[in-house]
Amino acid sequence: MKLLTTLALAIAFASSCFAESKTPNVVIIFMDDMGYADVGSFGAQGYKTPNIDRLAAEGRKFTNFHVAQPVCSASRCALMTGCYPNRLGIHGALAPNAKHGISDKEMTLAEVVKQKDYATCAIGKWHLGSLKQFLPKQHGFDEYYGLPYSNDMWPYHPERPKSGKGGFPKLPLIEGDSVINPDVTAEDQTHLTTDYTTHAVKFIEKSKDKPFFLYLAHSMVHVPLFVSDKFKGKSGKGLFGDVMMEVDWSVGQVLESLKENGVEKNTLIIFTSDNGPWLSYGDHAGSAGPLREGKGSNWEGGTRVSCLMRWPDHIPAGTTSDTMLMTIDILPTLAHLVGAKLPDHKIDGLNVWPIISGNGDVPNPHEYYSFYFENNQLQAITSGDGKWKLQLPHTYRTLAGQPGGKGGIPAKYKQAKIEKPELYDLYTDISESQNVAEKNPEMVQKLQAFAEKTRVDLGDSITKREGSGVREAGK
Repeated sequence: MKLLTTLALAIAFASSCFAESKTPNVVIIFMDDMGYADVGSFGAQGYKTPNIDRLAAEGRKFTNFHVAQPVCSASRCALMTGCYPNRLGIHGALAPNAKHGISDKEMTLAEVVKQKDYATCAIGKWHLGSLKQFLPKQHGFDEYYGLPYSNDMWPYHPERPKSGKGGFPKLPLIEGDSVINPDVTAEDQTHLTTDYTTHAVKFIEKSKDKPFFLYLAHSMVHVPLFVSDKFKGKSGKGLFGDVMMEVDWSVGQVLESLKENGVEKNTLIIFTSDNGPWLSYGDHAGSAGPLREGKGSNWEGGTRVSCLMRWPDHIPAGTTSDTMLMTIDILPTLAHLVGAKLPDHKIDGLNVWPIISGNGDVPNPHEYYSFYFENNQLQAITSGDGKWKLQLPHTYRTLAGQPGGKGGIPAKYKQAKIEKPELYDLYTDISESQNVAEKNPEMVQKLQAFAEKTRVDLGDSITKREGSGVREAGK
């Protein structure tokens, strides 16, 4: 009897150890053009996002989380590969007829977790190449359902000509690697968030008995905006508020599915956005809150995005981190968590799990982060701790204090130019309103040295430099 009791205890202990060491399921919910202040826990006004805010209450809020570039394809490339996108030949937003995309020589998040036999699924906007060889199933995903590129490239966008120069081809809906709807209509768009959510829930249900990775990349809140009848007019804050309420509902459905299928406790959820708000669209765009500018610029409003992470018993609930992080850090961090190998080639991200898990006051392991835009323009350098930011000479777009557009028609940007390096202390001036370069010449010099180091590696079209560490995009 004593032997049986001892054996039972040993089995229970072994089972407990197995449960504790079990690799997590991973769900990344990636919004499109959602601004820093578009969810309740980051200051949204006029509508509520209770399900997204649950992630803050039950997980950790990251107030200094950045994308690598303030635009679609480049931003998504950084998340998927852990690399600055210009290292991989991906710049800006890929057009539907682009003949290049993410190379099959790169390792994606899906391919990282595939080493540990994860089920993998991508749902929603992809935008890393429209041709078949660039789609998710060719890059580690078992399943795909969604649109291959951006919503404003939809030919029925009111600001896009239907034919002729500057027009776009029909926007296809893809399942697997086959087109199931060659011409997405306005009616289809109204059901898009619901359809994405339905597919996400189904994937969780059928994958609950093995580790899984779900990448849910919503097409909203990118213009043109669409919402289903169940949320139309419900926010009292116009179409944008309605769309945010529907996305919040979608997050709630994912959370409920994780709970119903018994995997809530062992699932890491990351909720964030691909860049800041497209401010020229005014009432159809979100808010960057206290941050300067928005999408399409390397001011904080373009790259700093709201980010929430939840993993019960592993990430402390109801906590906030002000430590700077970037999407390039997600891949090496997940590789660490699941025990997978990193790619043999160079990546730019670093494992930041001690910061995410709230394990004391841990500094960011990066010396600095680089911010590119346009065609390989090095526009800014930030110290790894997120305190100092050097805006390098470049031209950028701005509304210059003018209001954005209305009803889905954008206002026109103006061009502004930084003539000489400008330094900002983001700890005391998150709005980048006070250039303190003259008061801190040593810091300017230090960040300029980091910029030069970056140019050697990645190049810089502004100073006509070619980088030695650049790899070709897939063709």
